[in-house]
Amino acid sequence: MTPFPLTAPERRTLRQALACATIAGLAAILLLALSGWFLTGAAIAGASGAAAVAAFNYLIPSAAIRGLAILRTAGRYGERLLSHQAALTAMADLRGQLFGTLAAQDSRTAPDLAGGDASARLIGDIEALEDLVVRRPSRPASLAAALFAVALVALAGWKAALALALLLAALPPLLTLAARRLTTRPAAEAAEALGALRTAFVDYAAARPEIIAYGLAPRVAETIAELSRPLDRARAALARGDGIVAGLLAGYGTLAAALVFALAEGSAPIRALALLAAAASVEAMAAFARTALRQARVEQGLARLATLADLPGDLPSAPAAAAAAQPITLGTHRLAPGDRVAVTGASGTGKTRLIEALAGLRTPVHELTLDDTPLDQVPADTLRRQCALSPQDAVLIAGSIGDNLRVARPGIAEAEMWTALHTACLDTSVAAMPAGLDTPVAEAGGTLSGGERKRLSLARALLAGRPWLLLDEPSEGLDAATEAELVTRLHRWLDATGTGLVLVSHRHAPLALADRSIAIDTI
Repeated sequence: MTPFPLTAPERRTLRQALACATIAGLAAILLLALSGWFLTGAAIAGASGAAAVAAFNYLIPSAAIRGLAILRTAGRYGERLLSHQAALTAMADLRGQLFGTLAAQDSRTAPDLAGGDASARLIGDIEALEDLVVRRPSRPASLAAALFAVALVALAGWKAALALALLLAALPPLLTLAARRLTTRPAAEAAEALGALRTAFVDYAAARPEIIAYGLAPRVAETIAELSRPLDRARAALARGDGIVAGLLAGYGTLAAALVFALAEGSAPIRALALLAAAASVEAMAAFARTALRQARVEQGLARLATLADLPGDLPSAPAAAAAAQPITLGTHRLAPGDRVAVTGASGTGKTRLIEALAGLRTPVHELTLDDTPLDQVPADTLRRQCALSPQDAVLIAGSIGDNLRVARPGIAEAEMWTALHTACLDTSVAAMPAGLDTPVAEAGGTLSGGERKRLSLARALLAGRPWLLLDEPSEGLDAATEAELVTRLHRWLDATGTGLVLVSHRHAPLALADRSIAIDTI
C-alpha cells in the first residue's frame, strides 16, 4: 500500500500494470522451465540416434519458447509503461498538494524551511515515493510467479516442491532484514545530506555576483565539496548494500536450484525443468529485494514529507480584487482607506519589518491593527486580500516576465500588463526585448538589472488590485530622471484607483507620493 491516496484512474492503471507484471512473471518462469525441458529432451534424443531425433517434436516447443519470450517482453514493457504513468501522475498531484499546503501557510507561524530543503523534499523525497508506486505491481506478480514455479517443480515430486516453497517463503523476511541492516542508516544520512547540499546551492546561487566579485569561488567550491562528502559516503554505503543483497539473492538462487535438483524425481527433462523453474522463481522474487532495499529511503522520504503534509490549510484561493478596504492603525496613527503615508526613520529602526508585517510575512513588533483588530490576530488570507507588497528585495519566479505578472491575480489581460509596466516605467524596456512579455526571467532576475527587477515587482503589485499598496524603497537603483517619472506615474495611478499607500524610502523623491509622514519611533 502507498502512504497516500491514489485516484481512481491511477488505481485502474496500476491494476493494468499488475496484470502485465503477472503475465511477464508467469511467462518468464515457463520460458526458462520449458527451455530446460526442451534442451535436455533434445540432447537425449540426439544421443539416442537418428530415429529418436526424427521422432522428437521440436517445432511446438520451439514456437512456444519464442511466443513466451515475446509475451515476457511485452508484459514487462506494459508493466513499466503503466506503472510509471500512474506514478508520475500521482507524484505530480502530490507535489501540487504539498506546494499548495506550503503556499497556504501563515508566514508568521510557519516552520522555517529553507528553499533548498523544501526543494529536496518536493523533488528528492517524492521521487522515493515514486519508486514505491512504480514497484507496487511487482510484489504480487512475483508471488504469482513463485507459486507457478512451485507448481511446475511439483512435476518432479512433492519433496522438491515443498523444499522450494519453504525457501521462497523465507526469502522476503530475510531480504527485508538484510536490507534494513544495510540501508536504514545510510538512507537517513543521504536524505539529510542532500537537503543540506541543496540549501547551500540555493544560497550560493543567490550570492553568485558577490562570490565572483570577491574571488570566493575556490572557497565556495571547497565548502560544496565538504558538504558533498557525507552524501557520497551515504550513497556508497547504499550501493554496497545493493551489491550485498544482489549477492545474497544469487547465492540463494543457487541453493534453491541445487536443493530442488537433489530432491527431484522423474526423467532428466523433468528434472531440468524443475531446476530451471526453481532458479527462475528466486529471480522473480528479486522484486522483494528491490523493494526492501528502497524501503529505508521511502521511510526517510515519508518522515521528511510528514512535516509538510501535517501542516494545516490548503492552497489559498486567489484574493478578490474587489475586497473592501479596511482602516489600518500604526501605533496611534489611524489610516483611513485611500490614505497615503510615508514611514520614516534611520536605517535599522524596523521600517521594513513594519511593511512586511502589514503584508503578513512577519510577526509584528509594533502596535499595528487592521480594522481595529491586532495584526497578529488577523488571518493571513485577510492580509493578502488587503495589501500588495513591492519589497525592498524583489522576489521573482522562474519563468517569463508575463509569468511574473500573472501571479498577481488570475485572468490578467495582456493590455493590463502593459499598463502596469507603463506605470512602473518598464514598458519601453520590455517592448525593446525580442521576446517582449515572453522574455525568460530566472529567480534572481536573469539579465534584468536591479532597477528593472524592482519595477517588475512594482508592476506586479499594481496588478494585484488590493486596497493598500506597500512600497519598500520603490526607486532604489534608478537614476534621477527615471525616478522622477516613476513618481509622477505612480501619483496618477494612486489618484485614479484611490489605493491607499504605506511607503518606506530613504530617497527624497518618492516621499512626494505621501500626504503625510510618520516617524517609526512614534509607532
